[in-house]
Formats: sequence, structure tokens, C-alpha cells
Amino acid sequence: MDNVNVEKQMRDVAEAARRACAEAAEAAYEDAGIRGLCAEGRWEIALEAIRRVDLEAVIREVAAGARSESSSARTDPSHQ
Repeated sequence: MDNVNVEKQMRDVAEAARRACAEAAEAAYEDAGIRGLCAEGRWEIALEAIRRVDLEAVIREVAAGARSESSSARTDPSHQ
């Protein structure tokens, strides 16, 4: 695998992890607000949600997408 592909895969994983962390933090912050926590408590809950993000699942999701793209590129003449 060449460096360009490795860098793209690394970037894809990093972007997916960033999205997962942001989504987890936003959801936790909102939920904590609904439960009546103060801003500091909401922030603590959001940080804990980020810490609990399943990075292995993020990596598997990106890898599955890469395999799917690679497979369709080999079988779809429009990708050539």
C-alpha cells in the first residue's frame, strides 16, 4: 500500500473519530441539560461521553467503508 493510501486511511479514521466524539459530546451535553444539570455538570458529562467513544468500532466502520469502496472500484467500470 502506498503512502498516499495510508495517509488517506489515517485521515479517514481521524475524521470519523472526531465526528463520533462530537456526536457523543453533543448528545450527552443535551441530555444532561434535560436532566437539569448545570453547565459545569453538562460539560463533565460530555467529556465522559468522549472518553467512552468506542474507537475500535470507529476503526471497523472506516475499514468496512474502505473495503466497500475498493470492491466497487474493482467491479464498477465508472471507477476506472
